[in-house]
Amino acid sequence: MPLTWKESGIRWYWVAVLVFFADQLSKQWVLANFELSESIQLLPFFNFTYVRNYGAAFSFLSEAGGWQRWFFAIIAIGFSTLLTIWLRKQSSSLWRTNLAYTLIIGGAIGNLVDRLMHGYVVDFIDFYWNTSHYPAFNIADAGIFIGAVLIIWESFKPEEPVKES
Repeated sequence: MPLTWKESGIRWYWVAVLVFFADQLSKQWVLANFELSESIQLLPFFNFTYVRNYGAAFSFLSEAGGWQRWFFAIIAIGFSTLLTIWLRKQSSSLWRTNLAYTLIIGGAIGNLVDRLMHGYVVDFIDFYWNTSHYPAFNIADAGIFIGAVLIIWESFKPEEPVKES
């Protein structure tokens, strides 16, 4: 028998919505308050720096000529759809897996909106040590990363569903 939305992982979809809105609001704030490449130091190892990413993680394929925009859009739609289907089929008590999937969905859709609206992703979180900078990222990227870490954790230490009485 199919699970109802209250019994399934869909119940966790609020996390995806939260990540999406936090991501979009932060990017709109950056676009309204920063010029491209403008940077403000917040801590001795952390800046807000507005950069554009035309590729994917670590600017992968950023110089590919434009086709990558649609390629990454299709991947975001595909993975978000697949993870939503999986959420629908699993118990809401699998908190780690449900959290992972919804973090990834929220991040993927947040970056998808950027790609469709601007042709690039707005990045602004800049960690560094001395003169070595980690590639800038955003809240959507953080959601995707944390979700991926949770999936890897789950692969080594599977979670048992909580028995509801």
